[in-house]
Amino acid sequence: MSVQTVDWVKHHATYQPDYPAMIDLAGKRRFNYQEMHERVGRVAAFLKSKGIKKGDRVAYLMLNTTDLMEVIFGCWRIGAVCLALNFRLTPPELGFILNNSETSMVFVDKVFEPLTKALEGQTPVKDWIVSDCMGGDSEYEQALASVEPIYDMIDQTMDEQCMLMYSSGTTGTPKGVIITHNMMYFAPAAGTRDANSNANAVALANMPLFHIGAIITTGCNVIWAGATIVMHRMFDPEATLDAINSEDLGITTLFMVPAAYNVMNDHPKMKTTDFSRIKIALCGGASVPAALIEHWLKYGVAIQNGYGMTETTGAGGLLAKEDVARKPGSSGKSLIHSAIKIVDEDGNECPPNVTGEIWFKGATVTPGYWRRPDANEESFVDGWFKSGDIARKDEEGFIYIEDRIKDMYISGGENVYPAEIENLLYRMPTIQEVAVIGVADSKFGETGCVVAVAKPDCELCLDDIRAHIGDQLAKYKWPSHLHMVTELPRNATGKVLKFELRKSVPDLLDLN
Repeated sequence: MSVQTVDWVKHHATYQPDYPAMIDLAGKRRFNYQEMHERVGRVAAFLKSKGIKKGDRVAYLMLNTTDLMEVIFGCWRIGAVCLALNFRLTPPELGFILNNSETSMVFVDKVFEPLTKALEGQTPVKDWIVSDCMGGDSEYEQALASVEPIYDMIDQTMDEQCMLMYSSGTTGTPKGVIITHNMMYFAPAAGTRDANSNANAVALANMPLFHIGAIITTGCNVIWAGATIVMHRMFDPEATLDAINSEDLGITTLFMVPAAYNVMNDHPKMKTTDFSRIKIALCGGASVPAALIEHWLKYGVAIQNGYGMTETTGAGGLLAKEDVARKPGSSGKSLIHSAIKIVDEDGNECPPNVTGEIWFKGATVTPGYWRRPDANEESFVDGWFKSGDIARKDEEGFIYIEDRIKDMYISGGENVYPAEIENLLYRMPTIQEVAVIGVADSKFGETGCVVAVAKPDCELCLDDIRAHIGDQLAKYKWPSHLHMVTELPRNATGKVLKFELRKSVPDLLDLN
């Protein structure tokens, strides 16, 4: 059947042409839906003029900018597959993705031009189109001016691919996740409905738009609803608070990773910022400590913890606003169009409060990985996607993410979930950031090691940690080691790279 899912821009240009679609703070540019419709059409026409056909891969390597959204929708208008590149990757990592995906063209932000020089001649990319959101006569603007816009989307079907998103690679080589039009329609539909978003929303896009959670929540959700995106080049705590405080912008919707909310906690402007316009504050990318939720509730902001991954188009579970105070730490219940079950090692559904692996099924789940039949066979069972995450449901059906299966360790024959310990440690006034990993132990097989970042002018010792958790956790969960660092290694989505800690910390502790 024909699909019109990605012609949301055309729809809104028809019915609300003058309504603001995108605001680019860095470039001081504003586009209404009619202007966006035309610019998307010019991107589509330029792609076609360069020989890009339906199914060809076209990538972007950009900081947050309105140009980026035009590229996504321009690709979809002619049936090209849009690929989001992580600008924090090294040239070899980017080269792997570009070669694996056989990408034909890349739209690149001017600031990353030096990065692309190292890739010239190393990939199938024929054209690098340089963009500059600060204005001026960029190659991108010249490209748009050289063609007449295409205003109609070519015929496509719901199950055809529209994006290719490479997993963040916390455990190894990234895998290309196939995203279809069906997924890109139902993920915004579910998120907009269950988060109670609407056409009056003004969403601040300050998380990197190469991450599926940001693309959906502060990108496609917003355009799907006919609302307004405010583009921040990249996250900055002071700039974020200034934007929230701006009556002119009228920000109503936030989506950030826990680390971003956490950094803002101690900023001097936090106490003078007017949060009254914030209606939706979403969080994803990592487990949200209950202490962080409680802190923001003091400012009248209920952080709604969401759960999903690239393979589910960022959709999965979402904690309703009215449940934030009474269910801190929960990822809520499954979104509409998604089914979630928690199963044991034999694939049997777990009873309440028994941990197991989360499995997904539904309209937002990927059909599989790009050219990886081995990964597909490993990840799918009877149409259910195996997440690799450990969780439980309480008696009311609320989901609690306990940990990654790979992050769990076994101490004295007992399973230990680091997230449970981390959640308690975040309540310590001396800790800024923390991660717990399992390390080798001659007596118990494995034991816990706390890797922590102390708050300024604070000190921390293992005895303090044990005193803090002593009456709240069984003794086999008590960590035996503490390693202090100035920062935790994270990927671009804010997730702590525990595999890096597991490689480096044992040597530093002289355990190997």
